Amino acid sequence: MLKAIELSKTYKSGTDEYRALNGVSVEIADDDCLAIVGKSGSGKSTLMHLLACLDAPTEGRITFDGEDVTTFSNHRLNRFRNEKFGFIFQQFYLNGRDSVIENVVLPLKIRGIGAAERRDKGLEYLRAVGLADKAQKAAKDLSGGEKQRVCIARALAGEPKIIFADEPTGNLDSVTGGMVEETLFRLNREQGIALVIVTHDDELAAKCARRIELRDGEVVAAR
Repeated sequence: MLKAIELSKTYKSGTDEYRALNGVSVEIADDDCLAIVGKSGSGKSTLMHLLACLDAPTEGRITFDGEDVTTFSNHRLNRFRNEKFGFIFQQFYLNGRDSVIENVVLPLKIRGIGAAERRDKGLEYLRAVGLADKAQKAAKDLSGGEKQRVCIARALAGEPKIIFADEPTGNLDSVTGGMVEETLFRLNREQGIALVIVTHDDELAAKCARRIELRDGEVVAAR
């Protein structure tokens, strides 16, 4: 489904250059479950941002179902990302004053889907993460674990092919983090949504079907 071919990323600051990623190739199949691991500065978040088309590689190509995504215009790329990918980040990125359901349906609103259909889908995915009863509550009033489950519902609302999760349990205690992990893996098993998790947590990575380890911007192990 998604293929990254010899990806490299170089950041420039004045006359200085920093090569964060060097010739990395990855394939993600339908219903895949992949962990990207490595120490801080290894390039794992850079790789995820490139795979998710949140940033462009300095070198290399990314294809989706055989089509070269790196050739897309900004408008087409934004639409593609909205339709194919879901995102879960460590920092939540919720609009605290908006209701839970307003946060969940934001990808659908961007897509131009009508209010009634947005509401129905929002409630459907809030039920999937056990938060339908919180639909009208302000997002800022939720616990950390509830906020992360809202992020999962928001990621699901767009009916993505792949969910990218960057340290999804990093801000949570072990019990709450375990609940979030189980929700993600259940969705992967039952709905066939491919899951790509960036983490420094070996226990979380071990629960994924595959893992790649990065060091200094290169793949040093894969299994």
